[in-house]
This record gives sequence, C-alpha cells and structure tokens, in this order.
Amino acid sequence: MLSGATFLLLGHLLRIAVGDEHTHTYTDAEEVVLWMNTVGPYHNRQETYSYFSLPFCVGPKEKISHYHETLGEALQGVELEFSGLDIDFQADISKTTYCEVDLNEERLKTFIYAVKNHYWYQMYIDDLPIWGIVGEVDESNENYYIWTHKKFDLGYRDNQIVDVNLTSEARQKLELGAKVKFTYEVNWRKSSIKFEDRFDKYLDPNFFQHRIHWFSIFNSFMMVIFLVGLVSMILMRTLRKDYARYSKDEEMDDMERDLGDEYGWKQVHGDVFRPPSHPMLFSALVGAGCQMLTVTSLVILLAIVGELYTERGSMVSIAIFIYAATSPVNGYFGGSLYARMGGKVWIRQMMLSALLLPTLVCGTAFFINFIAIYYHASRAIAFTIMLAVICICTFVILPLTLVGTVLGRNLAGHPSYPCRVNAVPRPIPEKKWFMEPLVIIPLGGILPFGSIFIEMYFIFTSFWAYKIYYVYGFMLLVYVILLVVVMCVTVVCAYFLLNAEDYRWQWTSFLAAASTSVYVYVYATYYFFFKTKMYGFFQTSFYFGYMALFSVTLGLMCGTIGYLGTSKFVRKIYSTVKID
Repeated sequence: MLSGATFLLLGHLLRIAVGDEHTHTYTDAEEVVLWMNTVGPYHNRQETYSYFSLPFCVGPKEKISHYHETLGEALQGVELEFSGLDIDFQADISKTTYCEVDLNEERLKTFIYAVKNHYWYQMYIDDLPIWGIVGEVDESNENYYIWTHKKFDLGYRDNQIVDVNLTSEARQKLELGAKVKFTYEVNWRKSSIKFEDRFDKYLDPNFFQHRIHWFSIFNSFMMVIFLVGLVSMILMRTLRKDYARYSKDEEMDDMERDLGDEYGWKQVHGDVFRPPSHPMLFSALVGAGCQMLTVTSLVILLAIVGELYTERGSMVSIAIFIYAATSPVNGYFGGSLYARMGGKVWIRQMMLSALLLPTLVCGTAFFINFIAIYYHASRAIAFTIMLAVICICTFVILPLTLVGTVLGRNLAGHPSYPCRVNAVPRPIPEKKWFMEPLVIIPLGGILPFGSIFIEMYFIFTSFWAYKIYYVYGFMLLVYVILLVVVMCVTVVCAYFLLNAEDYRWQWTSFLAAASTSVYVYVYATYYFFFKTKMYGFFQTSFYFGYMALFSVTLGLMCGTIGYLGTSKFVRKIYSTVKID
C-alpha cells in the first residue's frame, strides 16, 4: 500500500507535468511559474539569445525543466527556462533579494555590451509575455547602469490571471568588482478584465485600424472594380469585333480568304494548347502554388476564428500541419496538369512537386541556422527538430502527394482541348517590342503590387518590429483583392500576346503574375534600410533570407492563380468561335 508521502510526491510530479499555465486556473497560494525566455538587442528582434547567456543569476527555488510543446515554438527560438523566483497565486511578496552577482572583468564587459546595444528580455507568466530592459546608458558621463529590481503587478479575476506588468527599478552602476543584488517583489490586485480579453493590451488598434489602413483597403477595392470593369469592357468589345470578323471570314470563299489579311488570336488555334517548355517544372510550380493557396486561405480563416496570436508558436505549428495535410492538393493539380501535357515520367514530377518548396524553405532555414549556431543564438534549430521536419517531408508529404498525383492523373489527366494541336509548331511572327513576353512579364506585377503594398507595411512591421498582427479580416480582404487583380492583369496580358499570334501564354501568364514578388522584395529592401534600425550580419541575413522565402512563396501563389485564370479565359474564347 502506498504511503501518504508517496501520494504527495506523485501529486507534486503531476502538478509539474500538467502545469497550471496550461489550464490557466489556480487555487489560493498555488505556484505561479515565471519563465525566462530570451534576451537580445532591441533593434534586432530576431537576434535573440538565452536569457541566462547574460550573467544573470537564478533564484533559489528548485529548477523546473521545460520542453518545447510545439514544433512552432521550437522553430521560433522559444527557450523557456525557470527563473527560480517563488511566486504564489494572490500572495504578495515584499522586496526580496533572490541572488547576487560579483562583477569580474568578463561579466562586466558582457553587461556593458548588452546595455550599450539596448538589450531587452522577455518573460512569461501564465502564457502572458512581459518585456523588460537590461539597463541604460548615461550619455552625459558615459556610465552604464543595470536595473536590479523587478516589480511585478499581477491582476487576477476569480481564479485566473488576466494582467501582468513589470516595472524595472533600482539602477546600479556597472563597475569592476561591484556586487549586484537582484531583487523582486510581487503585488496582486483584483481586475475587471475578462480572461478572453487579456491579450487586448498587447494589440495596437491605433496603428492597425488607422485611417490610412482603411483608405488603402478602399483604394484597392476601387482598383478592383475599375480593373474588372475595364477588362470586361475592353475584352468584350474587342472579342465582339473579332467574332464578327471571323464570322465574315467563314462566309468568304477560299480565294477571298487567302487574299484577306488574316491576323489575331484565331490564327494560333492549332498551337495555343501546345504544352509549354519544361512541362515538368511548370506543372510542379502550379501544383505547389495550388497547395500554398489552400494553406494560406485556411490559415487566414483559422486566424480570424481562433485568435492564434494568443498562443506561442501556434501559427507556425498550424501552418506546418495544414501544409502537410494538404499535400494531396499539390499532387492532384500538378499531376493532372502534367498528364494533360502528355508527361510520361510522372514519378519524377511528383517528387519535384512535393519537395520543391520544402527543399527551398529547409535549405534557406538551415543556411541561416548555421549562422545562428555560430552566434549561439536561440534561433538555432536543434538537430532533433531538423530530423522531425525531414520525417514530416518523407513520411507525410511525399505519400500524400503520391495519393493526390494518382487521383489527379486518373480523374483529370485526360486532355479535352477545344482545338486540335498541330503536329508542327507555327512560326511566331515579329511584333512590336512592347508585345514581347520579356516586356509583358515585368509589367504584369505592377498593379497587383499596388493593391497590396500598404498591407505589406503592416505585415512587415508586425513581424520585424514589436507589433502583434491581429487584423486578419483585413488580410483576407486584401488577399482576395490580390487574386482578382492578378487574374484580370494576366488575362489582359495573355489576350494581347495571343492577338500578336504568340501562343506562349502559359509561362507568360505565370511569370507576369509571379513578378509581383519581385516588387515585394524590392519594397522589403527599402523597408530594411529606411524603416528599421537593424544591424549586424546575423539579423541582415535572417531578414533577407526569410523575405526571399516570403517573396518566392507569394510569387508562386500569384503565378498559379494567374495561370489558372488565364487558362479558363483561353478555353472560353477558343470554345466559343467555330474553328475549321
């Protein structure tokens, strides 16, 4: 029979294993855990290190080991370590010394470097983040000071924590041989804040719901209405004239038709559905783009419904899960398109489609990871996490993509074009310079970028600065506007290209829409130099590496929706006119 001490020990271990911050409910005098997360320079948000990489000391309480709960938490560099401070629910604590540090030469240099570079640190109480500054510089006499007292003001409602605040006090000069005493105090107070509203204090409605934001949405919406109306009017008037001309041509005899001036999109009917060059790569890009469109749509909708910004790493974890689960979408659209193009080596196409984007993301992340390891930053990804990502790609993404490819090839892999494809390709006639694909492609991304560049500023600021992005309704609206603008622009580009008797519309429509990402990356470069104060090789490589990934992914989605919209348009016009 188990003794009472054994039951107490099991109960203590169970409490540690379950953790009250997971249930967010406490009883009187129950332990409240203060987790120390990371520390780093204020202007380089992603350059973070373990809190105890600085010569801070740990409180006297026994350590509690922390394990990364989610893959997203690990990938974002969250390194929670127990502070050692004794905090109990609704129990005030007066000013108490919890440890001392003797400043030798090495510790002094480390603290001075941190203060000089405006290091800040992050902590968590009941999953609520707290930020504090390490110290400050007295510029008048070039002395360096460190804050040694942490004053916690905690608000509670019933048996839940709804508010946390930190005040840094007791400035002490950093001198060789000085003894620094670190102290803390805890004050509890009742609060009227509801538990579900406790994250509202971290949001910035004055920034995200500013009139400029609303005006940019309205401006983009009006651009869509104008562009759709313009495209409809131009194309319908032009196509009506083309239909009338082609109907007149059908009434002519052979001699009159031969003497007539034939031109326009009807003349390439025997080549318009000819497979593009590099069909394997093209179908892989379209398949990956369809998957990313699905992932982006689902993540935005879940963020609107579930408020994912309130949980550490939840956005990244859910995005990875959805990406893996939607792999059949990639296989279905990429595999069926490749089959319609007459592709034979479908296994190789399936592998390329499944691993194209993960290889690009993992390659960039692992390169940056080597830099993070060199800097001993918390952003360094552990080998076990790398192994987990590789296992997801091998045992989840690949098999599901294979399933989608098989379904796509059997259900939608049979070509059903309205026109036969000629055995011999038709020569492409000379045309004006502005009708060349190399001119159309860079011009195609201007209007789509113009519809989203204001929203890019808010997204960049929330990711690279200290803002929490929460207006996902705005993001959904801008996302829909972007897709509509991209389709309208690429349809116009494809029409003018076909009217110039150039049937290379597949790659042109894809790349014209994807060129939006080039303008986004140029804007990101401008943002880095003129809107931030980032510095250092680590932060610079992190910024430009992940912005390149963001731009490539955006280009993949825009290119895919541009091609799909143009494909529907091309099928429509060639199925309407009778072609001999």
